[in-house]
Order: sequence, then structure tokens, then C-alpha cells
Amino acid sequence: MRVQITLIGLGQIGVSIGLALRDYKDTIERVGNDIKTENEREAHKKDAIDKEVHNLLEAVRTSRLIVLSLPLKQVQETLEIISHDLKAGTVILDTAPIKNETIQLFKNRLPEGCYHIGLVPALNPAHLHSTELGIASARGDLFNKSVFIVDVPVGVPENAVTLACDFVKLLGASPMLADPIESDGIMTSIHILPQLAGAALLNATVDQPGWLEGRKMAGRPYASVSSGLAYHDDIESLRMAVMKNRSNTVHALDILIAGLKGMRDEIEQGDETSVGERLEAALQGHKRWLKERYEADWHGPSTKPVDIPSFTERLFGTGLVKPKQL
Repeated sequence: MRVQITLIGLGQIGVSIGLALRDYKDTIERVGNDIKTENEREAHKKDAIDKEVHNLLEAVRTSRLIVLSLPLKQVQETLEIISHDLKAGTVILDTAPIKNETIQLFKNRLPEGCYHIGLVPALNPAHLHSTELGIASARGDLFNKSVFIVDVPVGVPENAVTLACDFVKLLGASPMLADPIESDGIMTSIHILPQLAGAALLNATVDQPGWLEGRKMAGRPYASVSSGLAYHDDIESLRMAVMKNRSNTVHALDILIAGLKGMRDEIEQGDETSVGERLEAALQGHKRWLKERYEADWHGPSTKPVDIPSFTERLFGTGLVKPKQL
């Protein structure tokens, strides 16, 4: 008998998770749910899920592992609907980039005996430059050679954490345990800040003097920077992530502004040497980062294959109800 994993939210992340689990169809039944029925049908057509269940309560009622791959704004709405129908021992994973806010949402709404663990997925470096959106951008290898941050709230049992880490390994990634505060600081710098920088560039150029001519000539550098806003979080979720994470966001913006001001002052002073050194250091940093991302040699947690019987036993055993606390 197969065990059920419910995937709620069938965009790039949710469908890619389903595709990554195809090799385990003999033991895992992938149930898919999305607010849009066309996404459910498309995910099924792609063989990312085994069954479409559009009714949320029905989708989660018999599941012990639920994965929310939703925009931040939809996490609260979904949790309010499903929380009363969750069985004791259910583990919910979410993939929102900012965790302190989601952890508070789950803390206040999950019934006793159910547990939430936050996941922050990174992508396979081979897909970093893709401009596809939604289901079209889903790939079975989207998480290969990548790392998932695993954010564990206080009081979550050890065997639930092991289950989450094993789940990450099934997707081809390596789990990295982190404190939610640390995780949010990291994601603000490398996920939120690039989107805000793209927004600032667009606000500084679109419909400003010279734009009528400039729009005809804007090329790859402009497209690359502005795409930080276009290809990631929806605007409402980005707004929520920024406003619920103000301290980290302001700190990241201050560092960016200081760097821009330093470059501006050197240019104004005609300091060609310093400007050249600053640009060269940035270019070399970019090359080093890409090389490290492609090599993916992080010396992190073991990525040895997961024993599927053990995974499913942890998932459906009774040990999650009264567990050892971390």
C-alpha cells in the first residue's frame, strides 16, 4: 500500500517536487491540489501527481505529510481551512522564503500533535538563468546539486526533523539545518534584496526622462537586473515578506546603498583606480560564486540515498504523536 504525500500549490516548486518523486511511485502516492483546476490537470498530465483532489479538506484528510508550495499570502488562508482536519502526527512543510512569519502562523493555528517545519529550496545551478514561469518552469532535476534550508521551530520532535531531512534528500538536495532568524537574514540578502534592486532600477528608469528612446535600446544588462522583480515572488507576497521582515530588509538595503554611494563618490572624484578595483572585485566574486554553485561541493550533510521503507515507516508510524523533543 502506498503512502500519501499531499502537494498543495502546483507551480514551479510544487510540480518539481512531484516530478522528483516519480521514481518512488511504487511506495508514495502524490496527491495534488491547487487553487486553479487547470494547474492540477497540467501537473497530472506531466506525471507530477498521481491524483487531483481539488477539495482542500479531502486532499489533506488522510495525509501525514503535506507540502505547501504557495505564495506567502496564501499560506495563512490555506492553513485556516485545513488545520481542523489534520490528524495527530501530521507534518506540514512549507517552501516560503521568509520563515519567522510563517512559523508564527503555524504556531497559532496547528492542532496539538501536528508539526510544521520550514523548507527554503535552492535551485539546481543549471536552471538559474531560466526565464520560464509557473508549471512550464518545473523540472524533475530542479533541486539536484542544491541545498534546502530546514528551519525547525522550537518543540518539533526529532523524528519529524529526520523525516523532513530525508524528504529533502529524496528530491536530490542536501538539507541544512538553520535557525529561522538566521535563515531570514540569509534570504533577505540573496532573495529579497535582488528583487528590490530590480524594482528600484525600474522605478528609476521607466517613464523617466529619456525612457522613450532608452526602452528601444535596453538590452541584456537591463533585462538581467530588472528580471529580479519579474520572475520570482508575486508583488503581494514580496510586499508581505518585506514588511514582516523590516529589520533584515532595512539592513540589507543600507549595505546596498552604502556600496552604491561608495562607487558614486569614487566616480565623482575621478578615482579611476578605485572604481576599476571595485568593479573587478565584483566580477571575480560573481565568477567564484557561479563556480562554487555549479560544483556544489559544500561539505554539508550527508546525501546518501534514503531508505524508502524507513522513510515511509517514519511517515506513518505513531512515533510523531509523543516524541522526543529537540
